[in-house]
Amino acid sequence: MLITRAAHMLRVREPVTLRSLVAGTGMSTMTVYTYFGGMDGLWGALRQEGFRRLANRLRRVTQTDDPVRDLTALGAAYVSTAVADPDLYRVMFDDGFKLEDPAQADETLHHLVHTINRAKAAGRFRPEIDPLVLATQSWAIGHGLTSLITAGPLPIEAFAHGAPILTAVYISNGDEPERCRRSVTLGWSEIDV
Repeated sequence: MLITRAAHMLRVREPVTLRSLVAGTGMSTMTVYTYFGGMDGLWGALRQEGFRRLANRLRRVTQTDDPVRDLTALGAAYVSTAVADPDLYRVMFDDGFKLEDPAQADETLHHLVHTINRAKAAGRFRPEIDPLVLATQSWAIGHGLTSLITAGPLPIEAFAHGAPILTAVYISNGDEPERCRRSVTLGWSEIDV
């Protein structure tokens, strides 16, 4: 309940303090210490919740026989998750607060690694491509664009720039240009904003 309340407070831009968090809940400030060890623990739990939501969203991406489309759809799911909870999204990447389960955060990146391996096996990317490097590049593109949009200064329409950037990266890693454009267009169209 406190994690949901803190996420809501972030969303509506209420200051999240120990007292404001428990106000009206019937809980004491001691509850935050009991369950989270204090506010730092609560922030860590918020980060964890963000990665849990992202991991759940990535698991729901339909796997098709087009791994480049699937890789792009994972990026679209990432973007959609961030837009749905922009304040929670920002907390996710504040490494000043420890995650209870860092493996869950790693799992989100490994969805991309797995899909890149599928694309390599299908001959879409060159065999020598390091899947972790390409996954990191793909993540960085999505994260950068998402951060610029969710924090301002770019309007939500700027998400349209993601498809050409991803297309260029995937072509530079060996995908055939026309086939790549079709795959990326299909996957990126799954953004839900």
